[in-house]
This record gives sequence, structure tokens and C-alpha cells, in this order.
Amino acid sequence: MTEREPVRKTYKLFVNGTFPRSESGRTYPVAAPDGATAAWAAHGSRKDVRDAVAAARAAFGTWSRATAYNRGQILYRVAEIMEGRARQLAGELAAVGVGDADREVAAAIDRFVYYAGWTDKIAVVAGSSNPVAGPYFNFTVPEPTGVVAICAPERPALLGLASLLAPALAAGNATVVVAPGSAALAAVSFAECLATSDVPSGVVNVVTGSHAELAPVLAMHGDVDAFDLTGVDDVLLATECERLGAADIKRLVRPLGRDPEWFDSTAQHAQAVTATMEFKTVWHPAGP
Repeated sequence: MTEREPVRKTYKLFVNGTFPRSESGRTYPVAAPDGATAAWAAHGSRKDVRDAVAAARAAFGTWSRATAYNRGQILYRVAEIMEGRARQLAGELAAVGVGDADREVAAAIDRFVYYAGWTDKIAVVAGSSNPVAGPYFNFTVPEPTGVVAICAPERPALLGLASLLAPALAAGNATVVVAPGSAALAAVSFAECLATSDVPSGVVNVVTGSHAELAPVLAMHGDVDAFDLTGVDDVLLATECERLGAADIKRLVRPLGRDPEWFDSTAQHAQAVTATMEFKTVWHPAGP
């Protein structure tokens, strides 16, 4: 019997719940540890980014209005599906030279479980009843910012993506993720988990390509409300994105001095869920 050639996977984008090719038609090679080409990934364009932002904006209302309990259930469902696809996700990481791929997949799954438990606790932990001098009740209530752009790191590809995406979703935001370089493989396979979960279409959009090309487009986009630059290693690029984002007063997230262990420490993420939230203070008369 003649040995058949395996069907090679086509890595596309993930926009509005579907897997389109880049409108530019461009792809780029993802290298294996031995220098061979492990796969070809879609190279997202400015148009792809704009389509992803439009999809996120359309989905934001539905996701942000869902109950905290429901969002928690859905994030836990994502973790369930990742658990069932753990071998596939580990294979994507191993293909680009990640040493302990199984450990990273397990940590990424645990990260989604961790933030699934946060959804119905955010209002209690981050909100407050404020003492005021006068016959009023004064409350501070956390709310999602809106459309959040996220630059995922190239390493750790899956754990880094989960660490930045899960808290933004737990807070009720819709997202656009840029997955660079070799991180595209794990990001697209992770998007397949999202496509078969209960996450509404458009809540998560994944564009693979270059931070240098796509991050400034997101920073300048007027319909992006917040931008998480944690995954950007180029200091000059991150600084330029901050400058561009300041034009329309975006909320910018950029931890200083991130070290290689940052994504491994759960303690570092205890407050990440409020990083892409706004706080609304409400006054109400206490009585006649």
C-alpha cells in the first residue's frame, strides 16, 4: 500500500466567527526548529484589521449585556474544548520549537478557568459604596471599556494569548488579537476552539501577521477603545502605539519591566481583569 501524504493545514484568520483568508492574499513561512518550513500562515492586512474591529464593535453589545454568570460559563466552556484539543494545541507549539508544550497548554487552560471564576466577582471586588457627606448614596460600578485590541506575544504563544485575552473577555469586552510570527499556529488552532464554543461571533477576532505593520493601525483606529501592548517586545513600536493611541484617548495597557516569567505568575494577573474596564460613579438620593 502506497503511503499517502498527510493533508497540510491551512492557517487562516478568524474574523466574525469565520476563517477567511487575508484579503491581501499574502502568507508568510513559519519556521521549524531545524529551519524547515513548518507551515504557511496568513499575513493579515490593514483591511483585515478594519474588518475585525467592525466585527468586534457589532458583537460588543451582546457580550457586554450577557450576565456575569453566563460569561463565566462560556469561558469555562472554552477551557473544556481546549482540554479536548490539548494534544493538537501542544503539537502546534512543538512544531515551532516550544520545549515543554504540554505544560504551556495546561497553563493556558487553567488561565481560562481562573478568569471564568472572576466574571461574577468583578463588581464586588472592584466596585464600591463610597461614603459621602450628604443625603446621597454613591456607588462606583466597573463596566467593560468596549473594543479591546491585544498584541499577543510570540513566546509564550498560547499562554501569552490566554493571559491577555481571558481577562478582557471576563470583563465583557469584545477583542481583536494580533498573533505574530510563529504564534500564528497556536492562535489559529485556539480560534478553532472558540468557533466550536459558545463565544458569540465577533467577540474574539484573530489576525495573524506582524506587530510592526498591524499594531499602529489598531492604535490609530477610532473604534478601538483600549489597547493591550503587553505582548509587544519592541520598545520603540510600543511607544509609537502609545503616541498614536493618545490621539483619541485610548486606554493603554503596557506593563513596565515585563520579564520572561510574567505570564507564568497568576499573582501578576489578579488585577488584569480591571485593566480594560471603566469605572462609573453614580449618585442617588438617600431619601426625602
